Formats: sequence, C-alpha cells, structure tokens
Amino acid sequence: MASDFMEKVSKVVKKHQNGATINLFVTPGAKTIIFPAGYNKWRNSIEIKVKAPAKDAKANKEAIKTIANFFDKPIKDVYIVSGSKNRLKTILVKGITADEISKRLKESLNGL
Repeated sequence: MASDFMEKVSKVVKKHQNGATINLFVTPGAKTIIFPAGYNKWRNSIEIKVKAPAKDAKANKEAIKTIANFFDKPIKDVYIVSGSKNRLKTILVKGITADEISKRLKESLNGL
C-alpha cells in the first residue's frame, strides 16, 4: 500500500531547482479549510478546500497561506506556478525537497 501511495505522490510532487512543486485541486467556498483533503486520481492532484470564494484571488491567497502553514514555510516561499485562474494549480514551495513534501502528505493522508 505504501508503494501505491508513493506512486500517486510521484505524479503530484515534483523536484524543482528552488524546492518542489505540488499539483493541487482547489475547492473554494468550503465550510472549513482542509489540506490535504485527499488525492484526486482523475486530475493527479492533492485536494485543498478553502473558505474563501474564487473571486479577486481570495481563494488563491488562502490556499497559499494554508500550504505555507502546513509545511512551516513563510508565505513568501509559496508561489502559484500555473493555474492562477483555474481550480487545478501547480504550487512551488521553496526550500523544501520533494521527499519532505511526500512524507508530510503521506503522514496526513495516512497513505490513501
């Protein structure tokens, strides 16, 4: 089961010269903020639910803040690389390895 999870994560988390990227599927307007909220196998992404609406980049800002807090990084180290106007996004987290991200996701998702 662990190898199955790591295979899923390898599609979602990628090495980057400044850290690592994560494919996210954002659900705005949720009742509570949840990250990680699960693995979306159709979009090969980790799900995140945010309270903010998808208007005036509010959901993006809340997603960035949530991810920064989850990985104990300052907000300035988390960027949207692509998908700023889409629910499917690629996020760069600076100063962290893909292995560290994978480990934290695995712990939180219990190897889903």
